[in-house]
Amino acid sequence: MMHDQEDQDESVRDDEPSRSQRRREALDVLKLAQTLASLSDAQLAHLPLDDDLRAEVVHTRAVTQQIARKRQTQFLAKQLRKRDDAEIEPIRAALENDRDHARRQAAALHHVETWRTRLLDEGDEGLSELLQQFPSADSQHLRQLARNARVEREQNKPLHAFHELFRVLRDLLGS
Repeated sequence: MMHDQEDQDESVRDDEPSRSQRRREALDVLKLAQTLASLSDAQLAHLPLDDDLRAEVVHTRAVTQQIARKRQTQFLAKQLRKRDDAEIEPIRAALENDRDHARRQAAALHHVETWRTRLLDEGDEGLSELLQQFPSADSQHLRQLARNARVEREQNKPLHAFHELFRVLRDLLGS
């Protein structure tokens, strides 16, 4: 009889996560709470939060003193831990989607900057490569902008053509 009770206790313990696992999960939720508290109003508006949780995040963001903010963030994490995974996972997924979107935008802007640098450094060679990839581009306009941007840079003038070249390339590359 005593053996059966011990076997049942062991099987219950095997089903429960370890203390270390529970701590890792709690720290993950605390990181989520910190992330939520650091978001702007626009970013927060896009997240699938219920009204209570949204109000708690807004309240946490309103606290400015460091120790009080830490305590309030921990309270927000506690509120998040009370919720089941089905409520938290859409929030994490939306945050990850925002990060991916930001990475794609940054990569696209780097691509535009690379082309602008090539046009300024390589001149007509860089322009001919760009025109091979984008035959519909206005070569005269791009050449004139690149030339004006080089002159602005060399003479330390305001960079109007430099910025205009970036805008034209961004529109052309669809970034």
